[in-house]
Amino acid sequence: MKPAVFRFLLLLSGLGGLSSHAVAAESTAIEAPGPLGPLAGTFVNAGAGTPVVLMISGSGPTDRDGNSALGPKPATLRQIADGLAKRGISSVRIDKRGMFGSKQAVADGNHVTIADYATDVRNWIAVIRRKAGVRCVWLAGHSEGGLVALAAAQGQADICGLILLSTAGRPLGEVLRSQLHAVPSAQTVLPQIDGAINALEAGHHVDVQTLHPGLRQLFHPAVQDYMIDLFHHDPVALLRAYRGPVLIMQGAADRQVSATADLPLLKGSDPKAQVVLLPNVTHPLADLGVAPAADGSLPLDGAVVSDIAEFVLKH
Repeated sequence: MKPAVFRFLLLLSGLGGLSSHAVAAESTAIEAPGPLGPLAGTFVNAGAGTPVVLMISGSGPTDRDGNSALGPKPATLRQIADGLAKRGISSVRIDKRGMFGSKQAVADGNHVTIADYATDVRNWIAVIRRKAGVRCVWLAGHSEGGLVALAAAQGQADICGLILLSTAGRPLGEVLRSQLHAVPSAQTVLPQIDGAINALEAGHHVDVQTLHPGLRQLFHPAVQDYMIDLFHHDPVALLRAYRGPVLIMQGAADRQVSATADLPLLKGSDPKAQVVLLPNVTHPLADLGVAPAADGSLPLDGAVVSDIAEFVLKH
């Protein structure tokens, strides 16, 4: 019998009127400096003088559009970028160092930290400010990308504000633990799961040969250093230290980041933040049960783009 495989689930309102900038939007390639080679992205230009949103994708091999090399292709970030352009808001969406168009930026995309990703975001901000002539840049992070946005925003005066999309309020070790505890086929190996996560949270490596075969890929030695770093970041502490405008958008039907366990923590850490809880909406910000489009993408809930655009334009 083949062993069960437990996947790392964490990646690891009505429509508003169209802006007069809609016809001016165009997509072009854009680069920022990386450690060994360039970081690659797509600039959607809605016109001179428009706000610019820098989009940061979720965990694992997830590209600038919000599509995973492991399967899911919801195109969450591409759809948001296209929708914002129609409302007079420019955007840049990016590939993470060591992956996709940014593959040459580092020798090994697994040898990375949240601080490294935050450094890349700051480099992107500098490039965008020069290219677009804007005073500041908005940061929009989806899932793990929200944590990166929070880390990058610390002490930065050139960030207009934060847009946290499906972002965890708990440290990501706790999120992963709760995700795996909810998997029926994982019940017999929960002691191994808890032991591995506890060890990584404490800064220790795990001997995967002592684990169930279905857990060995999840805790692969190549990603353990990243997980050790990832698990010690506290989104609540980072948000408390940030002083700019914040939009928190969460789907009530999200099974990866919890509207009941994570959203209250973020909301409590910044009482001034604007919070949008979307009923019946999943982690990729699509309505529960929505049929994929012809290209495999999941059409966004109708409130996503309009609420983000309203938040950006009113600040």
